[in-house]
Amino acid sequence: MTAVPGVLGLVAASCGGVQTRLCAELAEPAVRRGWRLAVTLTPTAARWLAETGELDRLRSLTELEVRHAARLPGQPRPHPDPATFLFAPASANSVAKLALGIADNQATTVLGDALGEPGVDIVVGYQVRDGRFAHPAWQGHLDTLRAAGVRSHRLLPGRSWTELLDLLE
Repeated sequence: MTAVPGVLGLVAASCGGVQTRLCAELAEPAVRRGWRLAVTLTPTAARWLAETGELDRLRSLTELEVRHAARLPGQPRPHPDPATFLFAPASANSVAKLALGIADNQATTVLGDALGEPGVDIVVGYQVRDGRFAHPAWQGHLDTLRAAGVRSHRLLPGRSWTELLDLLE
C-alpha cells in the first residue's frame, strides 16, 4: 500500500445525524481545508444519504466515486490509498467490527486494510449511547484500536463534528 498524502479517506456509518451532518460538518469543511475526499459509506449510511438527497451533495464534493459496495473483479480501484482516514460517525457496531477485524462491508474492509499500515493515520469519531460504556467488550475494542495506533474521540450531542478535523492536522 502506497499511502497518498492530502487524500482523506472519509468513512461513515449509519448513526443519527449522518444524513444531515456528514456533508455540512465534515465533508465540506475538509474540502475547504484542502483535503481531497475518498468517501466510503456503510450500505445503510448510503441508503440514508440517498433518501435525503445528501448522497448527491457528497458526490459533488469529490471527483472520486463515493463507495458503499465492493468493486467487481477486474475493475480498477476507484480510490488512491489515503494516508489519513477519518471514520465518523462510527457506530458501536462498526467500532467493534474494526477492532475484531470483521470486514463485512466496504467501509470496514477499507479501514481494516489500512489499520496498522506504516504512515497511515486513522481517527475514529464514534457516536454511542451512554450505556455502551458499561458493555464488557466496549473498552477492549477501544484499547485494541488504540494499540494499533488509532485515535478515537466520542462525538457528543450538541458538539460539532467539525472538531474531528482538528485531530488530523
